[in-house]
Amino acid sequence: MTKVFVNPGHDQLELKGTSDYDPGAVNEEMGLYENEIAAAVGRLVEKYLTEAGCEVKSLQHESLRKIYETANEWGADLFISIHCNAFNGVANGTETLTYPSDMEGHKLAGCIQNQIVDSLGTYDRGLKARTDLAVLNGTDMPAVLVEMAFIDHPDDAVLLRDEQDEFARAIARGVTDYLSGY
Repeated sequence: MTKVFVNPGHDQLELKGTSDYDPGAVNEEMGLYENEIAAAVGRLVEKYLTEAGCEVKSLQHESLRKIYETANEWGADLFISIHCNAFNGVANGTETLTYPSDMEGHKLAGCIQNQIVDSLGTYDRGLKARTDLAVLNGTDMPAVLVEMAFIDHPDDAVLLRDEQDEFARAIARGVTDYLSGY
């Protein structure tokens, strides 16, 4: 059974109001918080991957080190971190990040990226190699960080608000595509 570790980005809502609370990117106009969207999508991804026969573990609001160490200790086969992007209100689309030398992570990223772009019609920003992200460079298994869409872009924000189930289904299909050799 494939073991998939899911990390919804940033802090859980229960910490709101504390000095340590990190909601990630925020769209104040629409009342959207990255951590809430990532948590909702993450729960759905966990559900769909479990239904597909994967064993899934999820962890949010821990130090990045604790997150990747937990994934490593658990013996995860795949690692997926779920996020919303933000920049200038004009940039839009989906991108999936990987560690440069992680060839299997790159394949997994391609499967997830294709499913999201094809299913939701987001602009394809492609796959990006990053060496500076702890959840990518600290994991022992193929790892990706999915930037589903831009929370500060009007059209993307509507998708993030209204199509969380479709984002989750696309991420889960990307994983099953990868596992089946796409």
